[in-house]
Amino acid sequence: MIQLQLPTSHSAQVFVSVWAEPGMVFFLSLLFLLLQPVHTTLVKVKNCLGYLRPTVFRDGDLVLGGFFPLYNMNQDSEISRISFLLQPKTDVRATRCRSGNYQYVLAFYFAIQEVNKDSHLLPNLTLGFQVYNAFSSDQFTLWSTLLWLSGKMEPLPNYNCQKQTKSAAVIAGTTSAFSAEIGTLLELYKTPQVSYGPFDPMLSDEDQFPSLYQMAPKDSSLAHGMVSLLLHFGWTWVALFISDDLKGEQFLRDLKAELVKNGICVALTEKLPDTKTMYGPSDIAFMSRIRVSSANVHILHGEAGTLITVDLAAEFFLTTGKVWIMAAKWDIVTSEMNHMLHSFHGSFSFSPHKGAIPGFQHFLKTVDPSHYPEDFYFPKLWLHLFHCSPAGSLCGKISNCPENTSFEIVSGVIDMLTMSDSSYFIYNAVYALAHVLHNMLIQKSEMGSSEDTDQPRLLPWQLHLFLKKIQFTNSAGDHISLDKKSNQMPHYDIHNAVNFPAGLGLLVKVGEFVSKSPLGQGLVIIEEMIEWPIGFTETPRSVCSQGCGLGFWKVPQEGRPVCCFACVFCPEGHISNQTDAAQCVPCPTHEYPNSERTRCLPKVVTFLAYQDPLGMALACTALCLSALTAAVLGVFVRHQHTPIVKANNRALSYILLISLTFCFLCSLLFIGRPNTATCTLQPIAFGLVFTVAVSTVLAKTVTVILAFKVTAPGRRMRRLLVSGAPNFIIPSCSLIQLTLCGVWLGTSPPFVDSDTHSEHGHIIITCNKGSVTAFYCGLGYLGSLALGTFMVAFLARNLPDTFNEAKFLTFSMLVFCSVWLTFLPVHHSTKGKVMVVVEVFSILASSAGLLGCIFAPKCYILLTRPEENCLKVLKDRRSSMGNRHFDR
Repeated sequence: MIQLQLPTSHSAQVFVSVWAEPGMVFFLSLLFLLLQPVHTTLVKVKNCLGYLRPTVFRDGDLVLGGFFPLYNMNQDSEISRISFLLQPKTDVRATRCRSGNYQYVLAFYFAIQEVNKDSHLLPNLTLGFQVYNAFSSDQFTLWSTLLWLSGKMEPLPNYNCQKQTKSAAVIAGTTSAFSAEIGTLLELYKTPQVSYGPFDPMLSDEDQFPSLYQMAPKDSSLAHGMVSLLLHFGWTWVALFISDDLKGEQFLRDLKAELVKNGICVALTEKLPDTKTMYGPSDIAFMSRIRVSSANVHILHGEAGTLITVDLAAEFFLTTGKVWIMAAKWDIVTSEMNHMLHSFHGSFSFSPHKGAIPGFQHFLKTVDPSHYPEDFYFPKLWLHLFHCSPAGSLCGKISNCPENTSFEIVSGVIDMLTMSDSSYFIYNAVYALAHVLHNMLIQKSEMGSSEDTDQPRLLPWQLHLFLKKIQFTNSAGDHISLDKKSNQMPHYDIHNAVNFPAGLGLLVKVGEFVSKSPLGQGLVIIEEMIEWPIGFTETPRSVCSQGCGLGFWKVPQEGRPVCCFACVFCPEGHISNQTDAAQCVPCPTHEYPNSERTRCLPKVVTFLAYQDPLGMALACTALCLSALTAAVLGVFVRHQHTPIVKANNRALSYILLISLTFCFLCSLLFIGRPNTATCTLQPIAFGLVFTVAVSTVLAKTVTVILAFKVTAPGRRMRRLLVSGAPNFIIPSCSLIQLTLCGVWLGTSPPFVDSDTHSEHGHIIITCNKGSVTAFYCGLGYLGSLALGTFMVAFLARNLPDTFNEAKFLTFSMLVFCSVWLTFLPVHHSTKGKVMVVVEVFSILASSAGLLGCIFAPKCYILLTRPEENCLKVLKDRRSSMGNRHFDR
């Protein structure tokens, strides 16, 4: 619809809306009767909008054909049935103009104008052009191609009505389907076709399309670039919407391989149909799947036709809150889809990198229809945008155009100043063909061809050899090559789609991606420039499971993708100092995790030190008991001539008291920081002094038994007692223990060890026993000796008890054996510092038991009852005991 402001004979202004349709003739007639002064203007408008020709032609020495999607056409319903038995009818009408695509034509014009101005490229020759509409309908795909081949205003298959063709090549192919369809027809004439559409690997098949060349670079790294963008924002849960064709299948394989390699999961994969032209029940289901998808990021890849599925339902379903990453060409999407801008607001678009073409924007700001009077599309667009037409255009002057009329002032309605991907490829295609024609003509002149170089006669098939080898650098500084086997480094621009309230969709460049970039800096994103979709005030998140924080690790959920997991607290001794950790890391042995399991802390080195309350208490106890034993020894030495001291072999009593003193003092070897010396002395000192003590008790017991069993002189027991045989028990038993200790130290001696597990956060320095077998052998021998001593003492318990210590020896050995029998299970169940405490306590308790049970009664008599420590009392007691024994 076009709104015109028309002058009248009165002061009032009249606004007239005009449609370029035959059905409006009646309306125009009434308008003519009512507004006679504007009749002439309306006639011009009607003629301008109704004028439609198959082609726009400008002559030149060589002519390039251009096929661009400028308007749609449909047949009338009564003749829409296709029959191959009848000639195709041409009763068609334009239904919708694609105003945004006219930039393709302007880029085509600009490139040809620049080539014609270049004195070094095709000198003395001018390029002309033929512009045709590229129909998207299957019924009219080949119409324009047949017109171009025949040179007539009506399609005439298999005939060329031009006397001398100047046509060199065709620039076409907004979509791969269009390129493939016309490519089959152009191949009959070996006519080169340079496609400006998205790269399609199918079109690279030289056996099927040997005459087709693609300006777009290979998109083999597109999947890599998209995955890099996902990783940059931490998006690991995505939905895929892929066109259901060979190109889509290939992209899907490449993309899934990259996703799996980088740990990104797919929530939904939707295949978009190749074509769709009417509403159906599947539309609602399709949009519902988009809206309920748990993924906030959707990847869209496909031709414009496959996106119609999204557009159909988007008119009724506002799909917001999703970030789209598009591999489709945005300029095609926006021109094809009316209702998609609100859904794609905040999305990302990957497109091949393009530099700024010098002079192109100035050209767009200054060009108007008068510069191309043969073009009937241009004045229609101008009339639509500015409600006027300048003099010199095909439509002539209509109303007065303001002085500043240009595409710059309508940037809020249609963006013509931002060069699209297709326009960039069209510009490069024109220059590629110009370079090819230039090289070919130079070769002909060098070969001495007699042809007139001012009027060259070229055959289309001759261009192929040069097209395959052409390489040049365009005015933007980008390297251009049509070699299908060239390995150019993929370089993509990343744009952010912004939808303005007026319905204008713009792309803002926010980053780049260069495959195989040095130092791994392939992706560059300027996050401050990004406009996110409606509903997001910050960078969106798209994950199946919320990330695990520090101190947790990811545990996969059975039957679900690897991106779906549960967060589990790190086990004891492990930490996780990063988010979303795949596993927890164990701390070194000298460190321990903090309570949050986020970092390892150095363990405190500890041992049973003298400064510890427990160590200090045990050390003081050992010293006090040692002093007490020394005091008892002093008492016995002072009273050495008294009967109670002499009664049970005072030499053995001295030996026992001295050994007990060393028993108390040897416990000090277990307190303090262990070293090699103390660890080696511990088993020797413990084993020997306790063996001496127990063997002394055994000798005293044997002495008592021998003393009371001797009833007549000359008997063997008397000789044993007189000869001092019990005194040999101590060195014999000690020698056995010394031998065991020597074997222990010779095979596997004790050493300094660290216990990192017994106490949380501490490293306990202990003495490792070395050989556990040797330790228990020494302890077993000592236990056997103690048990034998106890049994011998137990047998002597009923002997007369005047100055007889048999009962005290029995009770002392009972205490000794009870302590060490209790020690065994407790020692086995404890570790670290507690085990050392148990050892020290057992040494002190057992030694104190011997000291107290044997010597406490004697000290009591010596110190408090000295009157009982005499021979007369001894005889009286023996006499009374003998009478009692006789009475029995």
